[in-house]
Amino acid sequence: MQVSVETTQGLERRLTITVEAENIDSAVKARLQQLAKTQRINGFRPGKVPVKVIQKRYGEAVRQEVSGEVMQRNFYQAIMQEKLTPAGAPTFELKKDVDGESLEFVASFEVYPEVELKDLDTIKVEKPVVKINADDVKNMMETLRKQHASWSEVKRAAKEDDQVTIDFVGTIDGEEFEGGKAEDFTLEMGKGRMIPGFEEGIVGTKAGKEVTVEVNFPDDYHAEKLKGKAASFTITVKKVEALNLPKLDDEFAKLFGVEDGGVKELKAEVRKNMDRELTQNLKARIKEQVLTGLLNANKVDVPKALIEQEIDVLRQQAIQRFGAQQGGNMPELPADLFKENAERRVSIGLLLGEVIKQNELKVDSARVDSMIETAASAYEDPQEVIEYYKSNKEMMQQMQNVALEDQAIDLILESAQVTEVETPFDEIMNKQA
Repeated sequence: MQVSVETTQGLERRLTITVEAENIDSAVKARLQQLAKTQRINGFRPGKVPVKVIQKRYGEAVRQEVSGEVMQRNFYQAIMQEKLTPAGAPTFELKKDVDGESLEFVASFEVYPEVELKDLDTIKVEKPVVKINADDVKNMMETLRKQHASWSEVKRAAKEDDQVTIDFVGTIDGEEFEGGKAEDFTLEMGKGRMIPGFEEGIVGTKAGKEVTVEVNFPDDYHAEKLKGKAASFTITVKKVEALNLPKLDDEFAKLFGVEDGGVKELKAEVRKNMDRELTQNLKARIKEQVLTGLLNANKVDVPKALIEQEIDVLRQQAIQRFGAQQGGNMPELPADLFKENAERRVSIGLLLGEVIKQNELKVDSARVDSMIETAASAYEDPQEVIEYYKSNKEMMQQMQNVALEDQAIDLILESAQVTEVETPFDEIMNKQA
C-alpha cells in the first residue's frame, strides 16, 4: 500500500492510496470461488458451476463489493500509518479499479485541530458572594403564598395587583387592526403581558366602566405592521378581582408535604432549597464566565463535520422540547438556527478536552457521588434516586462527564483573575447566568 497526504484547506486532508493488484485480484478470485460452491445455475450441478461462468455473471458486482471493503480497510491502515485522527467520516473517490492493475482511490476528511492553550491567566471572573438572609426567606414564602392564592370579585376600582376581565377594541388612525380586539379577556395586572400604558390605563376603573387608553407599540414589537405605531384602546372593565393569599399556618405547610413541624419546618425546607438553587446558579454563572474567557483567549479551528454533528444534536433536542406542543408536526428546522451555538459548544469541548489531556485529569468519584446526592436531595426519596443513578450506566456516564468538565473548570479558575463581588440573593436568582 502506498499513501500520499495532502492538506487541501484548513483541517481538510486528502489521502491518495494505492493498493497492489494482487491484493484485489486474489480477494475477488476467492469470493468468486465461494460463490461457485453456493450458486444454483441451470445446466450445472450444485457446487460444480465453473468459476468462469460465475465470473461472467457476478464478476463486476463482486469486484465492486471487494473494492469497497479494501478501501475501508486500507483507509484505516493509512490513517494509523500517517498518525491522523479524522473528525468525521471520510468520502471515497475511486480513481482506478481495473483487473490486473493496482487499485487507486482518494479519501477526503477533516482532522481534529491541534489545540494550544494560552492566556488562561487573562480570563476574568466575577465571583458573587451571596448570603441568604431572613428577608430573602420571607420573600420566598410570600412567593409560595401567591402561587396558592385565589381570586375573589370586588366592587372597588382596579389596582395594580388585581385581576380584571375586560373587553377591548384597538384602533390606529380610527381603523381597527388585526389582533387588537378581544372579549372576556382575563388580565392579571402587573405581569407586563400588555404593551406599556395599557394596564396603567385600567387602574382606577370600576367594573361596568369604560376607559380609553392611548398607547404606542414598541419599536421592537413582534408584529411588523404595528411597530412604533400610536394606537387607541377602548377598554370595558367587566370584573375586578382581588388576590387572596392563604394564611401562613400548618395547613399551608401541608400543601408542600410538611406534615410535622408546621411553618417552622416549611421555612427550613425552603431555606434548604434556596441554598441548593443558589449553589447551582452560582456554579452556572461562574462556569459561563470561565468558558467565555477560555474561548476569547483561545481561538479554535473547528472541523465542519463536528459542527454538523452538533447541529443535529441541537435540532433533535429542539424537536423533543417543542414537538409535543406542535402535535408532532414540526417543520424541518434550518441548520442556521443552531450553527452559532453548535460551533461554540464544539470549540468548548475541544478546549476543555485539551485541559483534561494536558493535566491528565481523571474523574473524581467523590465529586460524582456528591453531585448525585445533591440532585437526589430535591426528591422525596433521595436514596431511591441515588440507587437509580448508580444502576444506570448511561446516567452515570453523563454524571462522570459533567464531573470531569467541572474539574477542568476548577483548574482554569486557579489561573484566572477572580474577583469576589457581594451580591444580593434576588439579583442572582432573578438574573440569568
